[in-house]
Amino acid sequence: MSGPTHVPVLRDRVVSLLAPPLDHAGAVLVDATLGLGGHTEAVLTRCPQARAVGVDRDRDALALASERLAPFGDRFTPAHAVYDEIPRVLAELELDVVDAVLFDLGVSSMQLDLPERGFAYAADAPLDMRMDPSSGGPTAADVLNTYSAAELTRVLRDWGEEKFARKIAAAVVREREKEPFTTSARLVELLYAEIPAPARRTGGHPAKRTFQALRMEVNDELAVLRRALPAALDAVGVGGRVVVESYHSLEDRTVKRAFTAVTRSEVPEDLPFVPEGSEPAFRTVTRGAEKANADEVGENPRAASVRLRAVERVRDTGPAAVTSRDRGAAS
Repeated sequence: MSGPTHVPVLRDRVVSLLAPPLDHAGAVLVDATLGLGGHTEAVLTRCPQARAVGVDRDRDALALASERLAPFGDRFTPAHAVYDEIPRVLAELELDVVDAVLFDLGVSSMQLDLPERGFAYAADAPLDMRMDPSSGGPTAADVLNTYSAAELTRVLRDWGEEKFARKIAAAVVREREKEPFTTSARLVELLYAEIPAPARRTGGHPAKRTFQALRMEVNDELAVLRRALPAALDAVGVGGRVVVESYHSLEDRTVKRAFTAVTRSEVPEDLPFVPEGSEPAFRTVTRGAEKANADEVGENPRAASVRLRAVERVRDTGPAAVTSRDRGAAS
């Protein structure tokens, strides 16, 4: 495959979590954040009876992933959509239930590796950062040039966890009056000037947090995730799993909250038994949030911040909560 390379984060562990519900005829995986398709390629290789629906808002990523996954034929179906649109995608494919949903959140390898997309701070490029440039939505440059100092401070503090958010926001507002921000190099230069030298020597590149914050704001990532998680949990049948890789504390907190809600019993702790039908709909598969080990981080530095969580549906809570295995047996 031509173009950027892709090293899937925690590939083997993700495959081991997804394989059990996908190891039967007719099984369906939804890769909700397809990227360049590395995880899906590994799953389809490991589970030869399964098929996958690959969802991505980035048309370029879909094209490259489709090229990569072409050897699997009709076992792979691409879908251009944002991952909170899973219900629409499944309805269009006439799928009432699936066996697994995977989220690999954040920016994809392709988006980082192509300077013209504006996600990376290592090369001077237009400040775009839209995961779907065809959407016509605001760019990172639009955010920098139109948000008030208070709004910029909120974005940098909340999404980037930037300690110098207020200082950086004030400098952006001051400098944009001289000339609007259009490319990344000028922003990086400003960040070097505004972040004190001692802080620049720790915590990675000084632009990392600001670029992350702008990307999350431009793509409305946390709001999309809050809508997508319930949709994914509703989509899997009994025995089905939802697996999520997060790279930001706010993302992981959102995932943890959603998973806790569906794995926690509502029965009072002092009740001697759990009434039938009151058991949690899901069980936790991972022990807390799993992290990459030193060997994985050494081979793939993008794995350094990953947090992996997974849950499995154990109880039917409605007419749609039936596995594709059961559906096939009934037909």
